[in-house]
Amino acid sequence: MTMNQQTTLFEISIGREGDQSMKAALMERLKNFLHREDNRSLVGIPASQEEIAKAEQRLNVEFHDDYVHFIRAFGGAYAGLAIHAFCNGSSLGKETVVDLTLEFREQFKGLPFAEVLQASYVISMDGSGDPIIINQAGQVCICYHDTGEIKLLADSFEALIEDNFYEW
Repeated sequence: MTMNQQTTLFEISIGREGDQSMKAALMERLKNFLHREDNRSLVGIPASQEEIAKAEQRLNVEFHDDYVHFIRAFGGAYAGLAIHAFCNGSSLGKETVVDLTLEFREQFKGLPFAEVLQASYVISMDGSGDPIIINQAGQVCICYHDTGEIKLLADSFEALIEDNFYEW
């Protein structure tokens, strides 16, 4: 099998059927970076469809296609920021998207954005411990626990990665 055939199989195998997944060029950049020998601790084990379905049911949300595309390819991995899934790269920690979401839903019950958290899922945290979420509309936001404010970071998961991912 040629490298081109492998890449094509890689791209076909990671999305949901019929989805509008992340751009092939961005996925290729991520793949080339994360699969380097010196970056092994930055990439997890790809998520299975079963793990995704169980998490969606447990959290009562539907993961957006760009996020699914990413975690089916890389698991929890670094892409300019730590993106949590189910089996994360060792340098990201063990907290799953389910763990983080349930923890922040419980922790922030009384804050103004508690209702938004109930319909969203936590994919990351900033350096201050503020959750970075994907909401029902597929937008990526940060919830500031000290002010109760929600700020839009990107219109989509793909846009977040495009804006934050730089190879080194």
